[in-house]
Amino acid sequence: MAVLPSLPSFVPTVPRRPAQRTLPIVARDAIVDCAAYVDGVRVPGCHDPVQAIEMVRERRSGFVWIGLHEPDTDEMAEVAKLFGLHELAVEDAVHAYQRPKLDRYANSLFLVLKTVCYVDHQTGTDSVQIVENGEIMLFLGDDFVVTVRHGSHSQLTGVRARLEADPEQLAIGPAAVMHAIADRIVDEYVTVIEQVEDDVDEMENAVFTTSKPVDIEQIYLLKREILGLRRAVSPLAAPLRALSGTPHPLVPAEIREYFSDVEDHLSVVSERVSTFDEMLTTLVNAALAEVTTRQNEDMRKISAWAAIALVPTAIAGIYGMNFENMPELTWTYGYPLAIGTIVAVCVLLYMLLRRRGWL
Repeated sequence: MAVLPSLPSFVPTVPRRPAQRTLPIVARDAIVDCAAYVDGVRVPGCHDPVQAIEMVRERRSGFVWIGLHEPDTDEMAEVAKLFGLHELAVEDAVHAYQRPKLDRYANSLFLVLKTVCYVDHQTGTDSVQIVENGEIMLFLGDDFVVTVRHGSHSQLTGVRARLEADPEQLAIGPAAVMHAIADRIVDEYVTVIEQVEDDVDEMENAVFTTSKPVDIEQIYLLKREILGLRRAVSPLAAPLRALSGTPHPLVPAEIREYFSDVEDHLSVVSERVSTFDEMLTTLVNAALAEVTTRQNEDMRKISAWAAIALVPTAIAGIYGMNFENMPELTWTYGYPLAIGTIVAVCVLLYMLLRRRGWL
């Protein structure tokens, strides 16, 4: 019986799925939160930006929201490479210290917002900061929104939780996130303005209703903080006006209406900041006038006492020259007469100067 040659054994293999890419650890260190949203609902398990954006683009539905806190150049470069962010905007996001603005690029928007936080302090101290500043920068694309936060305040956890509780609003897209953040920051402006108003009222009462002199440095400190608020509030009007009025593919019409409401709130804040600035300027002038008045009163008192002291000085100087032929020099009552004359003239001068209000 012929033996058939043995054939090489063949084991079928299952093709391997390509390994999912992940963001390098160097960039993940700056990530505060990352999530993918489809139909306004957070997709569980999408915590890596690479996997999240790939899933969203495969489905052609939803968007990714990634939050960063003070990323460095290398960390921001990885995120920029993943989402295709413009290099000029990426540079601004790393270095911060930008004024509020809105930049338009080919496939994205870049919005800079200044954040403020009121610092509790004791009235009358001049070594404390009254308003703390920070920044939030947003990159808005068709299927992503990247937020970059600088500063220890104005966390966006509450904004994210509020949006996730309202899937209908979140389903509008990344522009809904941009609006929610802008609305939150403007609301913080209102809160800080109300707290600063109490400080301005206390300063006004100290200048006009108390007899204790007010340190002008305190007024300048408060005025400096008001100017900081103005630098955060006033430049933001133009970006909000553009978002609410100018049509853009990334900002739906329904979101533009919401931005219009935020712009109205910002205008109210801007007016109050201008009012506080003018009031503090008035307080500075009033405090300076009060200081000048006190100095004039002090100079009048000094001049009055100098006039009184001139009488005994003159008489003592004349009789201290020790000439032989001086009036009443050898008279027994010469000394008492000189002392009496000095006292009488000084009392008379004191009464006259006091009646005139110099003493």
